[in-house]
Amino acid sequence: MFFRYTCEVSGIRHPDDFLRKYREAAERLGLPNADEPAPKTIEAWLYEGRKPQRAFRPVLVEMLGYSIDDLWTEMPEDTKPHFVPLTGASPTALHADVGVDLNEMKRTGAMAVRRAKEFLLGVDRERVGDDTLGLLDDEVQRLVAVYPREPLATIWDDLLETQEQVFRLLEGGRVRPLQLRDLNVKGAVLSFLVAKGFHDMEVPHQAMTMTRVAAACARDAEHPGLIALSDGLKSLIAYWADRPADAYHYASKGAETAADLRGTVGLWLLGLQARAAAVLGDEETVRIVNQRAAGRREHVVHDDLDELGGLFTYAPEKQLYYSVEAEALLGHGDAQLAAQAERAVMGFSDPGAPNWAFSDLAGAQCDLALVRLFSGDAEGAADAIRPVLDLPASHRNNGIIVSAMRVRQAVMSSPVRSAVAAKDLRAEIEAFPAGRPALPRG
Repeated sequence: MFFRYTCEVSGIRHPDDFLRKYREAAERLGLPNADEPAPKTIEAWLYEGRKPQRAFRPVLVEMLGYSIDDLWTEMPEDTKPHFVPLTGASPTALHADVGVDLNEMKRTGAMAVRRAKEFLLGVDRERVGDDTLGLLDDEVQRLVAVYPREPLATIWDDLLETQEQVFRLLEGGRVRPLQLRDLNVKGAVLSFLVAKGFHDMEVPHQAMTMTRVAAACARDAEHPGLIALSDGLKSLIAYWADRPADAYHYASKGAETAADLRGTVGLWLLGLQARAAAVLGDEETVRIVNQRAAGRREHVVHDDLDELGGLFTYAPEKQLYYSVEAEALLGHGDAQLAAQAERAVMGFSDPGAPNWAFSDLAGAQCDLALVRLFSGDAEGAADAIRPVLDLPASHRNNGIIVSAMRVRQAVMSSPVRSAVAAKDLRAEIEAFPAGRPALPRG
């Protein structure tokens, strides 16, 4: 059993050792009073292959860094496991306890917002060496690449520091005119990521402020794609803050800016429009916008933002995920939509794929759960969302938490809400710690 192997390589060979690690994991999850397994139960897990009850599973996943399904997989004798740690989450095997406190992150982030506001009043801009720009290029590309794939806590300090370096160069009076646009593009990209970080930490006011900084840099760079992206991020923040009218307004504004662009940013704005319209109950707009996006996909020509990747490109699998979500938000649940929802989940099933993102995978899994609930399949809904509920605390960003709570609400109003599977699913979601977005407890 892979569970026993994992415990052994972690130095856990006795129930007392196990309980100490278990309590530490429960504390990280904010569950100091969590149910603890009896020594005989632990021995049954280790030596008899008994699978734990659902109440114990979130702590076990947090403790060992693998999904329950992987942990309870049989291993042939004398073989080494080939599982990717945190299956369905991050391919880097990072645990929730990454040494960064949520309140400290908010504090340092607030300092960065103040710093960014001061930058908007910036002073002389002159000259800087090309080597410095090259180093910044490397760091920006790295941060863009890892943001969708890693817990926010692992990159937050580097992100703030790199943004600070760009702002200092822009303010320092050493930038040549030909370098000015390049630095403003970097400032827009980094501010976009910092704003997204605040959103993931559920601090919408700071997120919106930093998004305006990103937009200011984009305007100074005269980069319409980044200007449109800034409006898209405003829409995203409003969407997850349950302000669908604002989300639709910002998405529409960005879509106008991106109307003549050939990259995928325009498609993202259309996807944002459709999702906001769905929350508003405007089914006709959802249909028109999604049809427009499908037709536009055939004529995409990747631009500099698509080449940057990460959150700055809108891959086909993400477009499918957004389209399914809009339909799910309208309460649809037919067989055709269920098949599309399953394809959306499959689109993010490979952590090694270039467009993989743990939050998009979780969102697609929650949408599949919604679609199955609307068709009366409570057991299928539970299977779809269970990997989300097994995510460690470090991966529970604002969007994932809101998506899980949508499924809970759907269970409560579903025609099958009295079924045993529906009641069990509701209990599982209610046990999902919703007050700790994106980060470990400090």
